[in-house]
Amino acid sequence: MIVERRTFLSGILATGLFAPAIAQTPPTPDGPFTLADLPYAFNALEPVIDARTMEIHHGRHHRAYVDNLNRAIQATPALQGQTLEQLMARAGSYPVTVRNNGGGHWNHTFFWKTMTAPDLGGAPAPMLAAAIDEAFGSLDGLKAAVASSGAARFGSGWVWLIMGPDGRLAVTSTPNQDNPLMDVAEVKGVPLFGNDVWEHAYYLNYQNRRSDYLTAWWRVVDWRRVSERHEQAVAIIR
Repeated sequence: MIVERRTFLSGILATGLFAPAIAQTPPTPDGPFTLADLPYAFNALEPVIDARTMEIHHGRHHRAYVDNLNRAIQATPALQGQTLEQLMARAGSYPVTVRNNGGGHWNHTFFWKTMTAPDLGGAPAPMLAAAIDEAFGSLDGLKAAVASSGAARFGSGWVWLIMGPDGRLAVTSTPNQDNPLMDVAEVKGVPLFGNDVWEHAYYLNYQNRRSDYLTAWWRVVDWRRVSERHEQAVAIIR
C-alpha cells in the first residue's frame, strides 16, 4: 500500500515515538526547548564510543544546538509555540539558524536513543529483519550500504536507515544537521536509525578513520528500539 508522503510523515510524528521524550534538565532561560539527560552513563558505550567523547558531544555540542535554537525561536515570534517536529516539517521555510539548530537537537536526541551498551542491543525483530533482507539482501548488505553512504558524505552530516511511504527501507545521507523528516531532504522518509558522522562524534578514538567508527558502531545499535520504530511506522501505512 502506498501512502501520500505528507500524510505518512504526519502520522508518524503524531505517534510521539520519535519525539525527544527523556527526563529533562532545566530549559535555557526564556526558551521552550530543553536538553534531555542521556539515557545511560557517559561511559556506557565504551569501548566503541569513549566517555569523554560522549561528555563533550552531549554536554557541549548538543547543548549548543538547544541554546541556539531557543535564541532563534525567541528572535522569531511567528515560530513560538511550534513543536520540534513542526519545525522539522517546514525547515526550509524558516531561518537557517532554526533549520541547523533544530535539526541538531532532533538528530542528537534520536541518536542517543538509538544506542545501548555494546553487544546488548539484540537483533532486528523478525518483521524488520525481513524488510532488511528484502531491501539489502541481508544484514551485512545493510551494513555495507551504511558504510558506503557514511563514507561518501563529504564533510559533516548523518547516515540514516529510513522507511518510505511504500514501506520499503533505504539508506540515505544528509548534510550538516538535516534529517529525512525535513522538507528540504533529497530523500524523505521515517528514520529508523541515524548515525552521526560529524568528526566530533568519533575523533578522539578514531581520528580521521570514519570507516572504522562506522564499523564499530554496530555494536551499540539498540535493535529493540529500531525494531519498535519500524513496527510503528508499518502500522501507519496498513
